[in-house]
Amino acid sequence: MTLATILRATGSRARLSMRLTRALATQAPSTTKLLINGEWIESQTDTWYDVHNPATQELVTRVPQATPEELQEATRAASLAFKSWRKSSVLKRQRIMLDLQKAIRDNMDTIAKSITTEQGKTFGDAKGDVLRGLQVVESACAITDQLKGEQMEVATDMDTYTVREPLGVTAGITPFNFPAMIPLWMFPLSIACGNTMVLKPSERDPGATAILADLAIQCGIPKGVLNIVHGGKPTVDFLCDDPSIRAISFVGSDRVGKYIHDRGTQNGKRVQANLGAKNHGVVLPDANKEATLNQLVGAAFGAAGQRCMALSTAIFVGESKQWLPELVEKARQLKVSGGFEADADLGPLITPQAKERVESIIASSTEEGAEILLDGRNISMPAPYDKGNFIGPTIIAGVNPQMRCYREEIFGPVLVCITVDTLDEALALINRNEYGNGTAIFTTSGAAARKFQTEVDVGQVGVNVPIPVPLPMFSFTGSRGSIRGDINFYGRSGIQFYTQLKTVTALWRHEDVPEKSYVNMPVMQ
Repeated sequence: MTLATILRATGSRARLSMRLTRALATQAPSTTKLLINGEWIESQTDTWYDVHNPATQELVTRVPQATPEELQEATRAASLAFKSWRKSSVLKRQRIMLDLQKAIRDNMDTIAKSITTEQGKTFGDAKGDVLRGLQVVESACAITDQLKGEQMEVATDMDTYTVREPLGVTAGITPFNFPAMIPLWMFPLSIACGNTMVLKPSERDPGATAILADLAIQCGIPKGVLNIVHGGKPTVDFLCDDPSIRAISFVGSDRVGKYIHDRGTQNGKRVQANLGAKNHGVVLPDANKEATLNQLVGAAFGAAGQRCMALSTAIFVGESKQWLPELVEKARQLKVSGGFEADADLGPLITPQAKERVESIIASSTEEGAEILLDGRNISMPAPYDKGNFIGPTIIAGVNPQMRCYREEIFGPVLVCITVDTLDEALALINRNEYGNGTAIFTTSGAAARKFQTEVDVGQVGVNVPIPVPLPMFSFTGSRGSIRGDINFYGRSGIQFYTQLKTVTALWRHEDVPEKSYVNMPVMQ
């Protein structure tokens, strides 16, 4: 099923513009367009990336490697648009955010179908992807409060106050695993703060970003304020190097994130980058067994493990290791299928190469002395999914920190299990790991939970919550190897990232007050 087919099938419910529908449906399969200065255009490139439905290998669309001229035109459009957009009132930008959140909610099914087709998530999980991004847009509707500065009368007739001003042109580089949520972490806050943006979605699943961008245009985003470019490393290098870009937001892999942070900051740009993760779930013997095992299964295998916050390592403390057989039985019951199947619990991995890598990590575990309790390799799938990138839930026990399956972020439906005797041992293990994205503890002891949250060195901690990603009134935080840059995504940190602080000291002598009075009510536009 191509994205164009989805749009035609949902035409009575979707409110997408005919411009985008035509742009996505001009060829079979469609070619993915660039958005430059408010227009969807066909790239003149001779280099293309093929996007396949990971459940069937059907060719869905072809994504261009934007030419240098097209990339320059996108940043030129963003630079010109910034001159007027920065002068727009915060009330106008708030109104667009209010309209955008409604438009996304009205088109949630269409966006989710695009995600399932290109990325492979189950339809329900894809809707959750959209919803978590939508919540950031809803938070951006409070931009009138979030941009407030501070003021103090520091001397007679003299005030000092701060104002938050936009940076200019910003860039966003997003991963394949959350094709709606991560773009919505970036462009709504950036443009609500008065910036313009050049956004590069993953070349593996760009459809959701295209839909979101078209909705933003319908809601009144002026030409050039949001531009969409495509490609691989040449596009990334351009965004890191172009002098008109002031800040870069990135979510993705370790290697790429470090590269973008180093190259961008060397060019004087502000960079926020969320990188790899190895998230641990600590199970104490006093935990609620049924609830804990259910949450471990959901957090480890949901989205086929392709989450930066996937709970990929379970640390069983003391007698809780006896729960492993029941954990295996619960995981065995999960249904692996195409994302549009109503009973699917998890879908395929994004590419055949991703599947091969995960299988190689699973194989390495037994070579290094671990035991595979549940093996999801060589899973048998019926047509039309017999060529898909499927791996079933996999559980590996007897793991130690020197093994490859522990050292690497697997990014697949694999849970590695480690046993220790005490909570202190579990804490030491987590704090020795190079990553510090998220962790969770399962217990009924308030004292144990407080000790854990105080002593663990990670950005996000869950207490009986397996994936503790905060809602956007807070910020997505990480520590150590999971983050580069010192300003986090969304929440107050997101506003700080997309603005710069200006301090003004003003002297208005009281004796200079004019004699004429003005009696009309001032009107704010």
